[in-house]
Amino acid sequence: MSRNTGPKHRMCRRVGQPLCGSPKCPALKRPYPPGMHGNRPRKRSSEYGRQILEKQKLKFIYGVQERQLRRYLDQARKSSGRTGERLLQILECRLDNIVYRLGFAPTLPSARQLVTHGHIEVNGSKVDVPSKIVEVGDIVSVREKSKNLDLVQQALAARAGSVPSYLSLDAEARRGELLRLPAKEEIPVPVDDNLIIEFYAR
Repeated sequence: MSRNTGPKHRMCRRVGQPLCGSPKCPALKRPYPPGMHGNRPRKRSSEYGRQILEKQKLKFIYGVQERQLRRYLDQARKSSGRTGERLLQILECRLDNIVYRLGFAPTLPSARQLVTHGHIEVNGSKVDVPSKIVEVGDIVSVREKSKNLDLVQQALAARAGSVPSYLSLDAEARRGELLRLPAKEEIPVPVDDNLIIEFYAR
């Protein structure tokens, strides 16, 4: 995940959606672009403008850099199936995202922090690389000494054990498993992958 040093919710305000996943996102109350002229009817975008906006949304949601996204796209193109769906599946299976989906962290940036600080294990071994791709059948867990971290406890309590159907969660053991690759309709990301593929095909 690239470090965002600018306004944290600018992209959310720009598109009028809480892309950050925070329940306190200002886009929930002010679903229009920031600035003194933000609360005005939106101008129609060109096809290119829509394509690049979808790409920027995807990068913002998953916190990846342009080089990383292009690498994931190359992997998706070499895989069987629809390129757009495979790209979303690869991003969804990043370790930091799996930690977030399991409810061990309240937001994706905090999930990345848990990973980089060495609080997460994959199949019993400590992993501190947020971009690691979790494979089907892998067990992702919070390390024994970190299970009672306030961040983890509060995040699990707020999520109340609700996880996507392609994951299983043992909240008491602080352990989850990737059961299968998610289908496109199961990935809660408000982007049009077709526009992203069209952008890179230019």
